[in-house]
Amino acid sequence: MSWLDDNPDVKNVRCGAADLNGQARGKRVPRRFAAKLEQEGTRFPLSVLNLDIWGEDIDDSPLVFESGDADGVLLPTERGYVPMPWLSSPSAILPLWAFHEDGTAFAGDPRHALAQVVARYKALGLTPVAATEMEFYLVDDSGRGIRQPKSPKSGKRRAGAEVLSLRALDAFDQFFNDLYDACDAMDIPAEAAISEGGLGQFEVNLEHVPDALKAADDAWLFKMLVRGLARNHGMAASFMAKPYEDYAGNGLHTHFSVIDADGNNVFANDTHKGTLLLQHAIAGCLKGIPDLALIFAPHGNSYERLVPGSHAPTGICWAYDNRTASVRVPGGSYKARRIEHRLAGGDVNPYLFLAAVLGSALVGIEDKLTPPAPITGNAYDQKLPQVPGSWSEAIDSFEQSTLARRIFNGQLVDNLIRTKRQEMYHFKELSAEEQLDLYLDTV
Repeated sequence: MSWLDDNPDVKNVRCGAADLNGQARGKRVPRRFAAKLEQEGTRFPLSVLNLDIWGEDIDDSPLVFESGDADGVLLPTERGYVPMPWLSSPSAILPLWAFHEDGTAFAGDPRHALAQVVARYKALGLTPVAATEMEFYLVDDSGRGIRQPKSPKSGKRRAGAEVLSLRALDAFDQFFNDLYDACDAMDIPAEAAISEGGLGQFEVNLEHVPDALKAADDAWLFKMLVRGLARNHGMAASFMAKPYEDYAGNGLHTHFSVIDADGNNVFANDTHKGTLLLQHAIAGCLKGIPDLALIFAPHGNSYERLVPGSHAPTGICWAYDNRTASVRVPGGSYKARRIEHRLAGGDVNPYLFLAAVLGSALVGIEDKLTPPAPITGNAYDQKLPQVPGSWSEAIDSFEQSTLARRIFNGQLVDNLIRTKRQEMYHFKELSAEEQLDLYLDTV
């Protein structure tokens, strides 16, 4: 029996896949055509998964005129239908991923990129366990610029940041009630919500799951949900890396461990240091940062977040329980040893992000890399290798990287480089207000 049979109130469905920028691209389909969609999928040009942030073709992309703008076959993922509780009428989305006519995976699809990394772990008898921390701002964008929305309870705007403030959470209580109800309906495992260091900034943690594809699906769907639900409450929600110049940016951190076939955490032993595999994975994550910065900071605004002293890491280093480091091993039980990768902004594509983090850790494991000594103290005050400081530097590093091509198919690497060079060219022509308008809702 189809999911739709159990949900007769759903009159229409969306079907869509994530493009390289994490934008949902797809179609709206009446319910009566859903059975065909479930069985046969749908078709649209493969170039649609390689549009720029404005939704335009990439000028020199081989996916467009060179190939005749050929169709791909978009098939349902294992996720199946997911309700869309932010819409006014009962609706559902059927997530898709792209294949060629002969049934082979389209290498330019971000979800396939993550699936390939997971398959490499599986070949070693290992499974990544991943969780994400989703930071976002609630904003009033009804005028020029943006500001903190009024509290639905008091009608006031709080003038200051309120880290871990229950009062800030209570002010938007109905929004968070609706958010958690929607997460339950969408099978998104939302845990604690906290207020963060910016005006109207919040974080919701999604729990660890032994399925990196589901973790990425959850993050992708969560971003859609939060943006849609905020509009229903008379606000906007943004995962933009740095919406306010004077306040902390939005991060998207991941915590991950790796388990073996018996379910044992291969990073954990009965010591503070952890296992040799943990050290190898840390070394791989550090090695990947300069080469993969374009994945962790994919947009022009992303680099406004990566400045010293802004609660975003700028030095390439690791540490035990130290949030100034780009790679952190959290405290707590030795049995729960895991890695927190802290570099990425909230504006990332979750599939490419997890593929980059897990892929670089796997390179460290495969090559038996050894990390430098962990730092102590404030990373901002130490002489350390630095994260690429500009969009152009990150694009060049990604293009020249052999490590990137160990993790990602060469076609995806080339597609992303072309995309970001086109975006950077047009971004330079935008005013600050136009840049804010561009990224506020899209990323």
